[in-house]
Amino acid sequence: MKIGYPCINRSIGCSSGRTFRLASYSDERLIETVGENLRCLGAILNFNLARELLFFRITSDLVPFGSHPVATAGWKEAFAGEFEALGRFITGHGMRISMHPDQFIVLNAKDPEIVERSTAELQYHAAVLDTLHLDATAKVQIHIGGVYGDKEAGIERFCREYARLDESILRRLVVENDDSRYTLADCLRIHDETGIPVLFDVFHHRVNPSGAGVAEAVKEAGATWRPRDGVLMVDYSSPMPGGRRGRHAESLDGADFREFLNRTAPTEMDIMLEIKDKEKSALSAVEIARRDGRFFRQIERNG
Repeated sequence: MKIGYPCINRSIGCSSGRTFRLASYSDERLIETVGENLRCLGAILNFNLARELLFFRITSDLVPFGSHPVATAGWKEAFAGEFEALGRFITGHGMRISMHPDQFIVLNAKDPEIVERSTAELQYHAAVLDTLHLDATAKVQIHIGGVYGDKEAGIERFCREYARLDESILRRLVVENDDSRYTLADCLRIHDETGIPVLFDVFHHRVNPSGAGVAEAVKEAGATWRPRDGVLMVDYSSPMPGGRRGRHAESLDGADFREFLNRTAPTEMDIMLEIKDKEKSALSAVEIARRDGRFFRQIERNG
């Protein structure tokens, strides 16, 4: 079990997702920004390693406008050495990486142009992980997409478009249950049709359940992951106390997290903390998870 958090570290004073307006694009500005983002990503990974935070979601903004036709600068070639060094660091320390494109990725859209743009964005995300030379355990997670008044047709379109994707995307893509449209049961059905692994989002399942309790749901999702995919990835958060339905908590609810670990043992998983205060809650989760026999201890790997 590896514990992590997404995209932003609030402690170190830099961002790996610096960007700029499309109207002010130039190749020189892109190269400068990517260089700064990669330097910050290195700092974040070093921070995480020192604290046994071995799961991290890289921001989609690592390369601004990475899938846009305007981005003509050869960022992969310009930073091949930097990407390779970061990848060696990640792999050498047993860290795990994921990415999560924004909600505008809709593979099952009725509009072919939206599908085309979504596919280009997925190609960019896969290229980032490929340029880091990470294996197929580094994943890109997406939601199924829209319902458009007919869930059955939406599922069919997703499966059809999924089959058309390039292998570089297919080896990395996973689908997660969402909080209003597609449940875990829907994702498992799509897995049966396509073989795509299912990432389990605990909070979304609580808001938009499909029958199975959390412990059973974790087992069902975990069974969709093949050895080459690594162990199940789980997004964990709890509700904001007194907040609107569907709002994530600002900080870790330690009691709820302990209960989640107890209920899901012994299923293997890596846990992404989707909680507002980022690494602060992830550090608290690590302290709780140390008592769990599934917790990945870096000292054991190096010793």
